[in-house]
Amino acid sequence: MMILRLGGVLFVASTLAGAVHTNPAAPTVAVQVTISVEPRHAAEAPVLNREDFRVFQNKERLPVTGVVPCTGDNSALELFVLIDDASSWTLGSQWIELRHFVGSQPATTSIGIGYLRNATVNVVANLTTDHAKAAKALRLPLGSSGVMTSPFLSLSDLIRRWPASSARHEVILISSGIDALGYGITDPYLDSAIDHAQRAGVTVYAIYTPSAGHFGHSPWRMNWGQINLAKLAEETGGESYMLGFGPPVTIDPYFADITQHLAHQYLVTFLARPATKAGFQTVRITTEVPNAEIVAPGKVYVAASPK
Repeated sequence: MMILRLGGVLFVASTLAGAVHTNPAAPTVAVQVTISVEPRHAAEAPVLNREDFRVFQNKERLPVTGVVPCTGDNSALELFVLIDDASSWTLGSQWIELRHFVGSQPATTSIGIGYLRNATVNVVANLTTDHAKAAKALRLPLGSSGVMTSPFLSLSDLIRRWPASSARHEVILISSGIDALGYGITDPYLDSAIDHAQRAGVTVYAIYTPSAGHFGHSPWRMNWGQINLAKLAEETGGESYMLGFGPPVTIDPYFADITQHLAHQYLVTFLARPATKAGFQTVRITTEVPNAEIVAPGKVYVAASPK
């Protein structure tokens, strides 16, 4: 997640924009990204138009060719709720809130339910607009019994199997973030999951809940788990939610914030400068509109330069 505040950041952006000389003849590739707009000081985020967005790749300002608000005919959303099967049973205290959130989604939202286990996702409810049916598929996590969990390998597995569509693709990941296969300063499975999500345009919202068993009372592992969840959410344009190392008293405020994000999203299309080979490029998306903060992925996948 990249949150660009209306302080010095926009000053730097506008200064760089004035200093850059663009080359209109250089090849470009169209890139589309889902972004959210947060209000800075008011209860409601302002409505933005195409001219309100500023996109930068290195020091160059890129042309913004299209901005589509994710409302009305463009509000289709495919939302997977993923629950780590290695989570503590304390998650059961939020079960009513979770069921209510799933059941209260707009008619244009398709909900899927899956459980992370053994580096894959057990989908117990395929994407459906029958939200009551999806809510009924929810069950308590299995805990530590027979579960080997790598939440990031599981997320990559789901993204690879997720069919392409014109709808937004977003995930709510409920997990400790503890990876039994990789942890510490570098976790290749986390990095791979971020790459998969960024390339597929999947936004991830991460809710921390303690793990069952030994991992659930290891401060070192819990600390890295929370760092991993925060990095995953930030790099994909989502948010992470946690309150210390214990289970949250309530997750309703988390769902309320996620709902606000989903209700204030845009599909922003811009022309990026490609490299010789396809790959990820770092971009910054900003706005000068007062009371608006942009939440966007840290990188975008850009196809190779046309030959």
